Amino acid sequence: MQTDTPRLLLGGLTAAEFLRDYWQRKPLLIRGAFPDFACPLEPDELAGLACEEGVEARLVEENGRDGPWQVSHGPFDEATFSKLPERGWTLLVQAVDHYVPEVAELLEHFDFLPRWRLDDIMISYAPPGGSVGPHVDQYDVFLLQGGGTRRWQLGGKVADDTPILQGIDLRILERFDIEPGQDWVLEPGDMLYLPPSWAHHGVSESSDCMTISVGFRAPSADEAVTSFADYLGEQLPPSRRYTDAGMTTPEDPTELDDAAIARMRSLILDTLDDPAQLAQWFGRVMTQPKYVDQLTPTDEPTEVDELVAELQAGEELMRSPGSRFAWRALPDDMATLFVDGDGVVCAKVLAQSVASDTALDAHLLRLPGAAGLLVALIDAGSLCWAGEFEEE
Repeated sequence: MQTDTPRLLLGGLTAAEFLRDYWQRKPLLIRGAFPDFACPLEPDELAGLACEEGVEARLVEENGRDGPWQVSHGPFDEATFSKLPERGWTLLVQAVDHYVPEVAELLEHFDFLPRWRLDDIMISYAPPGGSVGPHVDQYDVFLLQGGGTRRWQLGGKVADDTPILQGIDLRILERFDIEPGQDWVLEPGDMLYLPPSWAHHGVSESSDCMTISVGFRAPSADEAVTSFADYLGEQLPPSRRYTDAGMTTPEDPTELDDAAIARMRSLILDTLDDPAQLAQWFGRVMTQPKYVDQLTPTDEPTEVDELVAELQAGEELMRSPGSRFAWRALPDDMATLFVDGDGVVCAKVLAQSVASDTALDAHLLRLPGAAGLLVALIDAGSLCWAGEFEEE
């Protein structure tokens, strides 16, 4: 359920004003977006995460042993960090919200945006001089300063064909020109919003500089066309083919004429132009988990009676870290509940409850089909028992 967004988070703007004037349009610097902010993670804890198997982590050294802008991928070990210089490097850890509940709680402040648009929270650590170079991202991001200070410089929106440095595992711009007035030092609690394709450069100005990046997912056009075509292709009958009934005798049988092209175009466009199928595909795509291997299906099927007994005894379920939920209304108070790249039809009120922040407790059993749905989501790894997660 959406809550009123504090104006403080958006620099005095309402959510409607921010979406109208800034979202995907231009940057916004917000001083004191999170007053008296305390970073929910210490640098040592972030480094510890980077040493774990399955955690996506990168180490960027501006002057590495193998050349400038050297990128190494985790998992790392203590020896790796002990050999690093005092300046000029950055540790990046993706999806920290999947592992640290206190980090995941930050997402609640961004409920003025569709939850299915959220990607993950990345946290970076850097000593003085650490950066990943002037670059551009293809997604929206809120850059919240968690600890220390970082200088951000912006270079304006850049074209797709802007030259980048070759031969390195980073998209660093060959040329970066700072726009007048777009140069700030962010303190803890300050936040900078950047729309896609905006050139930016952030450099740590202090020890223990921690920056929290709240990123958003947006499929590219090439990914969307390919994925939707594949989704439709799995459902189309083999009899749906190119046809040319009623055509006239060709003047030249080797010519591919305009009429033939028009018939093929009609077949493709008529097949693709299916709003109901598009919605079903889109819900699945936007709820695909960032890391599929984070979902742990149960070894044995869960019994419905067992589930009901546990809930009635006061146990609660929780949405597995990294799982994604969304829903879309259907006729007759029904809906498709999208979970982790799949979709299931159920009562609309049930879909809303499971996809939202509603407690997953015995009260849900009053809804038709709830027990069976919850069992399926537990067995798929999308839900887990809250007590088991706390023990881990």
